[in-house]
This record gives sequence, structure tokens and C-alpha cells, in this order.
Amino acid sequence: MVLQESGEMYLETILILSQKSKFVRAIDVGEQMGFSRPSVSRAVHLLAEGGFITIDADGGLTLTGAGREIAEKIYERHTVLSKWLISLGVDEETATDDACKIEHDISDKSFAAIKKHIGIQ
Repeated sequence: MVLQESGEMYLETILILSQKSKFVRAIDVGEQMGFSRPSVSRAVHLLAEGGFITIDADGGLTLTGAGREIAEKIYERHTVLSKWLISLGVDEETATDDACKIEHDISDKSFAAIKKHIGIQ
């Protein structure tokens, strides 16, 4: 199953929330992303069906290996691109917003070149 940008955003959000708390629920994801409960519920179930997350009996969300791999890739792109844009003189809010747009579309090759250029291996 190939994920769309929104699926990647959900996985990234679950990763970020799981770094702050051991128990992440769909409602936490919705609050973080500003999405409605029905939208989040549908997305969470699609991610579970795709094997990217598991949902325990208490409603806790956990990334699977495949889900974590995608989430970490997107999160790395977000943080590196944000810092890079800020270093170029872009204000933090714009840099963060732009990084969020770029992180889903940039090729692995171009991202690797950016990392190499700024000295991250």
C-alpha cells in the first residue's frame, strides 16, 4: 500500500506524540493535527488495515516497523529542511510550513544532496 501525503502526516504525528507520551490515542492525533474525530477515525483505521499502526484494546496507537520507518523518514526531512531554510534566513514559521510541504515530495536523491551540502550524513 502506497501512502498519500495525509497518511505520512498521520504517521509523523503519531511518532512525535509517542516521543512525548507512551499512550497515544486517535483523539490526541486529531487535537495535534486539528482534524475532526470522524476524519481521524477513518485515517487511523486505514493505517491499521495497511499495517502501518496497531490499535490496542484501550485505543492506543502504536507504529509498526513499516509505519515507524515512514514516520522517521518524514520527520527527519521535516527537521532538516526546517533548519536548512532557517539557516538561509527564512523565518521559523515560514520555514516550518514550507518544510512540511516539501518533505512529502522531495526525492531521496535531492534530500541526500541537501544533507550532504549542509554537512549531515
